[in-house]
Amino acid sequence: FGIRALLVVTVILSPAAAAGQSGNDVTGEDVYPPLWDLALENLLDFPVKDNKIVINAWNYQDRLGVYKSLLNASAKYFGAFGPQNSGNILWGLPLQHGWQFHTGRLADPSGVTSCGYENGELLCQSVRSWWSCMNYYLSIIPFLGAVEAGLFGQLPYEIEIFPPEEQKDDFCYSVKDCWSRMPKLMDDWKAFFEVNNFYLLSTEHKAVSSTSFSSFKLDDALGLMWKAHTTSIAYALPKFQDRLKYLSGPEANFGEDWADGVDFIAATHFLTDLPTTNQFQAFLPQRMLVKGDVIPFISDFSPEQNKVLLTLRALHKANRLTG
Repeated sequence: FGIRALLVVTVILSPAAAAGQSGNDVTGEDVYPPLWDLALENLLDFPVKDNKIVINAWNYQDRLGVYKSLLNASAKYFGAFGPQNSGNILWGLPLQHGWQFHTGRLADPSGVTSCGYENGELLCQSVRSWWSCMNYYLSIIPFLGAVEAGLFGQLPYEIEIFPPEEQKDDFCYSVKDCWSRMPKLMDDWKAFFEVNNFYLLSTEHKAVSSTSFSSFKLDDALGLMWKAHTTSIAYALPKFQDRLKYLSGPEANFGEDWADGVDFIAATHFLTDLPTTNQFQAFLPQRMLVKGDVIPFISDFSPEQNKVLLTLRALHKANRLTG
């Protein structure tokens, strides 16, 4: 399994390696998710109502603020791995979400509402969007796991997440609620965010000159993160099968291919820091797939983007055939 995973990721990432992009340039604005500068910096910056911090998870900027608070709270543990917190392995989560927003994947695909569209509510995230629903389990759930793990210290308020207007039972809305409904998932994210783990990661990196030892500690953190990440996808995937009906055939296939491919990327403990994730995402489709798009012959996609789509499709088919 490990060899097959490594081969898959090598095939997918080879265009990025060939592109020769610098892994150290974190100064350009385009390396951050869209509207990153406008997202709230700190968990205590969110509004407080009835003695609870209130977060609207169906607003792109609020969800981005959740990610930003996670990155800021964990920055001190990853300072040794890159300047300006660029070595933080949590960057993969908001960058993926930013790509989803930029490519229109968070908007209402049914067309019934104006949620997520430029001529409507641009920052709205639709509960009918397969991508938005899947991402809930890779944003709000990790965040609540981090709260429970003590990443933010002793908070003066409880956390409350706004429910969507429909399909409310598909989600949980507080630490207590999520623990009661999906304890394994919360356990995995809490295990990653345990402050003791992060403390060891940062102090041992500084205290020990051996590169291999510090790399091993980072690999441990990546292992815990990817374990939680894949558990989130495995939990959410069957729950949101009904959302795929709103997408075109090619886009629905790509969504399932992508969810499947993450298992193999995870097996390699792929580094999800700022520069590496940006290099990888350059080869993801920069718009939603529509009826008539035939992989790998989509004319307005680069050869590398077509290659990634073809690789993910082949992997998904192989997995299905082999069980």
